[in-house]
Amino acid sequence: MSPQVATLIGERSIATGATYLGPGLVSEVRGREVTIELPAGGTVVATLALAFLYEPVPGDVLLLIGNADAHYAIGVLHATGKAVLAFHGDVDVHAVDGTLRLSGDRGVQVDAPEVEVHAGKLRMMADSVIQKFNSVYQRVSGLLNTHAGKSHTVVDGASFTQAESGTILTKEVMTINGKQIHLG
Repeated sequence: MSPQVATLIGERSIATGATYLGPGLVSEVRGREVTIELPAGGTVVATLALAFLYEPVPGDVLLLIGNADAHYAIGVLHATGKAVLAFHGDVDVHAVDGTLRLSGDRGVQVDAPEVEVHAGKLRMMADSVIQKFNSVYQRVSGLLNTHAGKSHTVVDGASFTQAESGTILTKEVMTINGKQIHLG
């Protein structure tokens, strides 16, 4: 059958309400129902009937099947929106005997009211780190070691350091500048 004959049969099928199988352009989204523009003209409302989670957006092209009674989107031919995995209840993702990796070409975001990380070792590597907190509490039972090319600390209010003993060691000049310096 030539493509022109198939196109004519498809257009006639849509017009007469016969079974339709073919593409449709998403023009509007309302929950699980989408308004679809058909290639031969006209629009239909289709129900999503996909085996995977998908959030359509206007401009996507879906594979439709339907007749005069109902239309269903049974496939995604071209998607422009984001893919979404949404589950009710707790979800575990586990790589058995392997490593679980998450990556994104433009980034990875984690958003939750509370995030917990439990690890035997935690390694973080980055070119730069920006952290913003209201309060930070750290408790290190062993050694806290910081090695930096330079260090700059600014405290808007008071600063207090307490230790059993302490040493400040410089190779060159040590400057202490204040209106009053109390020793002892």
